[in-house]
Order: sequence, then C-alpha cells, then structure tokens
Amino acid sequence: MIGAGQTNFGSFPNETYLSLFESAFDSALDSVDEDLDPSVIDEAFLGTLGVGGRQIGLSAPAVTEHIGLHGIPTTRVENACAASGFAFRQAVTAVESGRADIALAGGYEVMTDTSGDRTRWWLGVSGETAWERMAGTTFAGVYAQMADAHMQKYDTTKEDLARVAVKNHANGAENPRAHLGFRCSLEEAMDAQTVADPLNLFHCCPTTDGASAVIVASEEVATAVSDQLVRVAATGAASGSIGLFNRETVTGVPATRSAAERAYNQADIEPAAVDFAEVHDCFAIAELLAYEDLGFCEPGEAGRLLREGVTDPDGEIPVNTSGGLKSKGHPIGATGTGQLVEAFEQLRGRAHVQVDTPQIGLTHNVGGSGGGVTISILEAGQGGDAWEESKQPGYISLGIVLPAVNLRLRGGRVRRVVSRRRQCQRPTKTPWQWQ
Repeated sequence: MIGAGQTNFGSFPNETYLSLFESAFDSALDSVDEDLDPSVIDEAFLGTLGVGGRQIGLSAPAVTEHIGLHGIPTTRVENACAASGFAFRQAVTAVESGRADIALAGGYEVMTDTSGDRTRWWLGVSGETAWERMAGTTFAGVYAQMADAHMQKYDTTKEDLARVAVKNHANGAENPRAHLGFRCSLEEAMDAQTVADPLNLFHCCPTTDGASAVIVASEEVATAVSDQLVRVAATGAASGSIGLFNRETVTGVPATRSAAERAYNQADIEPAAVDFAEVHDCFAIAELLAYEDLGFCEPGEAGRLLREGVTDPDGEIPVNTSGGLKSKGHPIGATGTGQLVEAFEQLRGRAHVQVDTPQIGLTHNVGGSGGGVTISILEAGQGGDAWEESKQPGYISLGIVLPAVNLRLRGGRVRRVVSRRRQCQRPTKTPWQWQ
C-alpha cells in the first residue's frame, strides 16, 4: 500500500457518492510520499451496496470517470458490508498477478438521506431473504440472537457488551473523522434504549455517509514512491451461510475463522504476532466474537480481554483504535477500506490514537452476519528511496530535481510514475446530483 485516505464519516446532505469518493481519492493521493500521477493507475475495484438505489448499475465507472480515471478497467464489488474489503483483495490480486502495477481499491455509500424504514429495507437486502428477512428479522435481531446464544453458553454479560461501546467511543472521541466522536460512560452504555434484546442503542453502529480509498502497487513502484513501505502480507477470505439457521454454531462466525486461518498461513504468522486490529463491530457482540474467531483468545474469553484492558490502545492487542464501526461509523461500501486506512496510518506512525511501534496490523471486514469475510494483514516495511534509482531495476532517472519524474519500462513501454500533479482531467461540474 502506497497511499490511503478517507472522508470524514457522518451525515452529509450536500454530498453525493461521487463527491465523497473524490475527496477520499484526493486524500489517498496526498498520503503518497512522492507525487503520484493518477493516470498511471492501471485498474480500479470499488465497493458499494448502493443504499437508496442511486446509480445501482455502473456506479463504479461513474466514480472513476468523475475523478479523472475514465477508461481504465473498473469493477464494482458488492458483498454487503464487506464490499470494499473484497475490492481491496481484488486490487491486490491484480498487482500480484502482474496484470497491474498500480491498482485502486475503495468504497462509498450514502445512507442518511432516506427514511428510517427505507434504510432498514436497504440494510435488509443483505440478509437471508426466504426465512429471516421475510419473517421480519432485522440485522439487529440476527446479532441479538448471536449475543443471546453467547451469553447463555459462556456467561457473557451485558456489561461486556457495554464495554465495547465505552472503549470504541473513547477511541473515536480522538478521531476527527468519526461519525459519533464522543465518549460514553459504562452506565450510559448499559442503560440505553433496547433495540433488540439484549442489544441496546449503544451496542449498535450508526448508518453513515462516507468514502475511502487505498492505492496498491508492486514492490518496484512502492520502493520508488514511498519512504515508509507498508506491505500487504495476506488477504484471506471466506464465504459462509447467509442465514443463522444453516450454521453449525451461532456463537461464532465460521467464515471469519476460515478467512483468518488462510490469512495467518499466507502471512506465516500466529495470532499472537498481531500488534493491533480493526475489527467489524457493527454490533457490540460482533467485536466479542471477532476476538475469539481471530484467535486472540479462547471461546468465551472475549469479555475478559475487555475487562483486563487487553484491547485498549495501551493493551497487548489494541482493537479499533479508529473508534470502529460503533464510533467512527459504518458507510457500508466504505467500511473495509476505511479499516485499511487506519491500519496504514498506524504502521506509518500517523494514527490519531497511535499504538506504540506496531509492526503487524490486521483488518477484519464482515458482510451481513457472516456471509462473506475478508482478513487483511499488513506489515511495516523498510523505508523506500525514490532517489536511489540505481537500486531500482527498470527505472531510468531523468535527473530532474523536485518534483521527481521517474520513467519505468513496462511491457516495452515507458510510463510516467511520479510527476507534477495532476494531469488527468476531471469534469468541471457534476451534471446530475441525487436529491
């Protein structure tokens, strides 16, 4: 990863999905250590659910056209709340395969301009339709069933659920991009209005507008444009049963366990090697399940990790230093790459709630109640050097002083990688905006 950025998360009635992603993309470009010419991006993978029904077909090409990347191969990815996590995985695969040297991954969602009932309908489209959704079950109801089962089997308490909210709101209060950037007490988190017993309002994430973007590049390119390398060590993924009634267990998410196993094997690490994690806490119980499914503790021990401060910013494995979905917010399509933005900043020492010298970070992005899961593992690498071209086979120095211009041979062609920003042209105005 050579760049990562996101918008503020919140409610933005004057923004569109196009303008939000443009802001996130600009932020990602700004985070690249050397100026990157956007025209050298080879391919884009963008995640969204399409809440509200705006531009359901071909919204991703509409986005790349809007930001000046018109004409590049662009794929819209939909996997519910894990859409941009899977988009990132596709971008990494494109670079790994050699089909692309630089790929863009990201996501966007506008969720706050529809009524509560309409929003619930759109959220429900990712649930199991025939037996859960048509019977009136909401996602809060699904996760409430998981919470109830966990509490009965392991004596997990409502206080354990409330501690997730307290921790994540404390982190989110330090994050200026958070949707709900305020602190809450344990009493407030326990006494809030019930949503779906045993879950209350403070156990549920908000619906949010926002966008996020990350730029993935080959090692050759990354070394040329980055002073602090962030290596993608693994992108594990798995699918699971959409409906709870088809699962062998509801006190865990089997797809998370499968995706985590694949990611740990790919990165050749054990769970204990992870220095921090951003997990998918759409509901408080989801964070507790993630601790156990990711191997941070044994089944039934998640509450203890919270009570002992293990997942606090100064604990053994800080979790959701961004505030998580609970405080930072959950713009469905933008959540997965939003987690990766936090991981990127942590590994470069630039996070708002900074962990002490992290080397390995993990992100955990879940679609629905576990129908699709991605686990990404990032590692802090050695610093690159864009000025020592002799160490970069295939790069030709033109001897130009700042801003740098490097030309790289690729497939017999010479391509501009780093340049005076920016030469791709964007539309001067938006011809259509969703009202």
